[in-house]
Amino acid sequence: MRRGLKIETDQDGLALSLGRRVHLTTLGCRLNEAESEEWAERFRDAGFRVVDASAPADLVVVNTCAVTQEAVRKSRGVLRRSQRANPEARLIVSGCLATLGDSAVSAESGVDLIVANRDKDRLVEIALETLNLPAMPETAANDAAGALFARGRQRAFIKIQDGCRYSCTFCITTVARGAERSRSQAEIIAAIERLVAQGIREVVLTGVHLGGYGSDSGDTLSDLIARILGETGIPRLRLGSLEPWDLGDAFWRNFEDPRLMPHLHLPLQSGSDPVLRRMARRCKTAEFAGLVEQGRAHVPDLNITTDIIVGFPGESDEDWNDTLAFAESVRFGYIHAFAYSPRAGTRAAEMPSQVDRQTKHRRLNALKDLATHMRTAVLREQIGKAVEILCEGNPDGERRETRFGYTPNYLPVQVAAHGTAIDGNELVRVVLSGLDEGKLALVGQPKDRRADSRD
Repeated sequence: MRRGLKIETDQDGLALSLGRRVHLTTLGCRLNEAESEEWAERFRDAGFRVVDASAPADLVVVNTCAVTQEAVRKSRGVLRRSQRANPEARLIVSGCLATLGDSAVSAESGVDLIVANRDKDRLVEIALETLNLPAMPETAANDAAGALFARGRQRAFIKIQDGCRYSCTFCITTVARGAERSRSQAEIIAAIERLVAQGIREVVLTGVHLGGYGSDSGDTLSDLIARILGETGIPRLRLGSLEPWDLGDAFWRNFEDPRLMPHLHLPLQSGSDPVLRRMARRCKTAEFAGLVEQGRAHVPDLNITTDIIVGFPGESDEDWNDTLAFAESVRFGYIHAFAYSPRAGTRAAEMPSQVDRQTKHRRLNALKDLATHMRTAVLREQIGKAVEILCEGNPDGERRETRFGYTPNYLPVQVAAHGTAIDGNELVRVVLSGLDEGKLALVGQPKDRRADSRD
């Protein structure tokens, strides 16, 4: 009998048998996370049970990343480990590695199906048809929130657009993802409303070029945010990584609604204008500084985080010192710092004056030291404030004396309950009383706990 035709159920009536358990592994960006969450929901609608890595699976889906050569290496390693962990499972590979390195992926042992980025939205449909796995909606478990909670996560990622119309010289994503394509506002709002009905309290809007939402349809990101806030009951709305351009006054006015969280991740990439020109970035340092100033003038407690590439081709000592000075002047709450590595297929990989490994390592350490100093300063500025934390963790009856969560402006908090157990996925009002032992997170003391707290 072919895999996927014999069906058994567990005590909750969920399909468990051969061919009906699917495990999804995601590498890379939040957009990949959003896509994997959509696949999980569609697999459940088709009667599959989504299982975690500790459980046996009959179908394994790996959503790969290929933004750097290191990401390629990690993605291929995950494919091999997935095959070893479930040698009898059918293996589906998608994502940027599947798109850019089709022949390399197909050469990996045990790969049954490759789904390129252009077909990602139809992955479940393609898998059912190609692998002869019949849909069984009568055994569906329509609970997207439950799958998130089971993995100890509370926030859901919502894909609102794909692709990018710009071509930064270090970036392979334009090739891997293609032209910009926007999801309709109605479809996005319907997806959020389904999640709210299931108990999700925070969603994150994601895309390759988030600020380019609507470039193909006449909509704008600002209009979409306003409509989400006006038409859904989502308690907390966040934005994923957002390129530092295409943001007008209407964008900032959305933050007048406190449900739009005051945190923006704006990739700077370099604090040197000559380097930014070689990167073909559209935003130079003066414009970036002006954007940050505008944001902080409109949004109290706005936390700005960023990406910085260390050792881009041709980066001189002067360029590097400018980057350190500019980063310090902005006072970032967090810097995702990483050393440049050539990515085949990009213009930067062919540029002269590649920076040597030792210099990149030294500069990276200096930037990380500065980033830690700035992060600690930002955390200290929050001490004494009362904020609402969305507590992380599994809410299926597990009770803890301490919970972890994030402030609205996305700063980490250890919530000390002092004998009062706190559920995961619970919004708790806390007073930020200090820093934890490692000075990497704030400590929050609950206040005004709800009278109807569960026993």
